[in-house]
Amino acid sequence: MQIAILLYDRLTALDAIGPYQVLSRIPGAEVVFTAERTGPVRDDIRSLSLVADAGLDEVSRPDVLVVPGGPGQFALMDDGPLHAWLRTVDATTTWTTSVCTGSLILAAAGLLKGRRATSHWLALDELRGFGVEPTGERVVFDGKYVSAAGVSSGIDMGLALAGRIADDATAQAIQLGIEYDPQPPYDAGAPGKAPQEVVDLLRSRKRVIIEG
Repeated sequence: MQIAILLYDRLTALDAIGPYQVLSRIPGAEVVFTAERTGPVRDDIRSLSLVADAGLDEVSRPDVLVVPGGPGQFALMDDGPLHAWLRTVDATTTWTTSVCTGSLILAAAGLLKGRRATSHWLALDELRGFGVEPTGERVVFDGKYVSAAGVSSGIDMGLALAGRIADDATAQAIQLGIEYDPQPPYDAGAPGKAPQEVVDLLRSRKRVIIEG
């Protein structure tokens, strides 16, 4: 089972690495990091590089596709070679997935039209412009399409998908193996929980946080 994780300049690292840490532990999984060009790709902070070992032309029939989000997503919204590749591989994937604003890339490629999906809460309403029904759920399954909300939710998506691909026991073993047992010091991880002044602060900084 090949799992292809898309890389591009200025992606959010955890969007890719969270699902990778989970999905790579499914028995029989083979993970490939792919990009338009091979080599290192800088994250949104510009201090971390992930390496694409394969070009898009070398990855033609992945079983699972993971599209992360990040400020670099804005440069990938126009139709072009990447969108053509997404549509081509999606024709044969078993699962096509996204984390955070990665769902906007899938939506711009026309793959989520008429479906339910989620994204980072600051970008959620932008899905409507592509004919997608946005939902504030943390992980959304709609047929073979699976979308996760912001950044850290990619781990939840990976575990939910591992349960579907393998079984619940395997997914639980992976969760225990990575000791994913969130106990944050603050209950401020969603706009409905965070203090209003914190929500307002992030809304005021939306361009910096989402667009970079």
